[in-house]
Amino acid sequence: MANSQTVKAPVRARRRAADGLGSKVTLDMVSAAAGVSPSTVSRILNGTAVVSDDKRKAVDRAIADLGFVPNPVARGLAGGRTLSIGVVTQAIDSPFYGGALRGIEDRLSVAGYSPLFVSGQWSATHEARCIDTLRSRRVDGIIVLTGRLSDSALAATAQELPVVVTGRTLKAPGLYALDFDNFEGARLATHHLLSLGHRRIAFVSGDLKHPDGKERLRGYRSALEAAGLKYEPGLVMPGNFTEASGLAAVERLIDSRESFSAIFAANDQMAFGAGLGLHRRRMRVPEDVSLVGFDDLAAAVYAIPPLTSVHHPVQELGQLAAAAMLQLLTGETPTVEMPVPRLVVRESSREYRPARRR
Repeated sequence: MANSQTVKAPVRARRRAADGLGSKVTLDMVSAAAGVSPSTVSRILNGTAVVSDDKRKAVDRAIADLGFVPNPVARGLAGGRTLSIGVVTQAIDSPFYGGALRGIEDRLSVAGYSPLFVSGQWSATHEARCIDTLRSRRVDGIIVLTGRLSDSALAATAQELPVVVTGRTLKAPGLYALDFDNFEGARLATHHLLSLGHRRIAFVSGDLKHPDGKERLRGYRSALEAAGLKYEPGLVMPGNFTEASGLAAVERLIDSRESFSAIFAANDQMAFGAGLGLHRRRMRVPEDVSLVGFDDLAAAVYAIPPLTSVHHPVQELGQLAAAAMLQLLTGETPTVEMPVPRLVVRESSREYRPARRR
């Protein structure tokens, strides 16, 4: 019988909204539509509920169906909060960080919070100004997407308000760090090329001041060493995570006359640039050179040929960072963790076949 009541409740709630019986959708209407108690709906909106995925989805569906809009002003006054979260990204227009921002926004909006996005521009000085700006706006917490602020600066900020940072393994009171295993991801990518018979594998590195760049280089070197191959600095070309730097790196690599049959780029954007560089030098992917990237951006599927890449779930990273922030705001210890890296194999990599001399 309880099940039939649960089924009927959403129908009655939707009919009330459809019939125009009161233009304002209430919390009670949402709870009736979702088949849960009003207090459960309230806790889900506040990000404090520990409920099953089915219940959370039912509430999300009811909110969408009924067009329920929480009153952030009333909730903020009641809780002494602004219901806003500051987010320090590095580049607003980045295809990688853009996915993370979308994930943060999606997760916070369900809880009735609004993100304030600012760009650190890969500068510790800019990031510090961003933190000051967000504090002046009285945000309830700050999410920092990697960045160059020192660990001590982040820990000091966490003494004043909750901080979630990605790309770090830092531990401090009021702070939670989410880190992706970049070392393992890079090791997987390099091992994939080794398993295909490639021995002369070039590496386009990211900015080595960036923790992701350091760890991906370390993973590349580890896979080579495990295969009994010597690390050759001449096969490593610096980049800065942009398409232009990937193009420039491949041009330098070819001009150096180092022999190579495969390239592992430390992110997809550099891999796209590398692919263009190979095309301009009349080298085909994968017939002449196998190519592997890192991040598995949406565009990787549409590259020509589709790019083999390490899947870095960036939108999920944003969602998890936001979920950790909501837990910190309620005094809980965050429990979220990043998934382990996995390689998505596409047409840009294939078994080594001796070709024309380079």
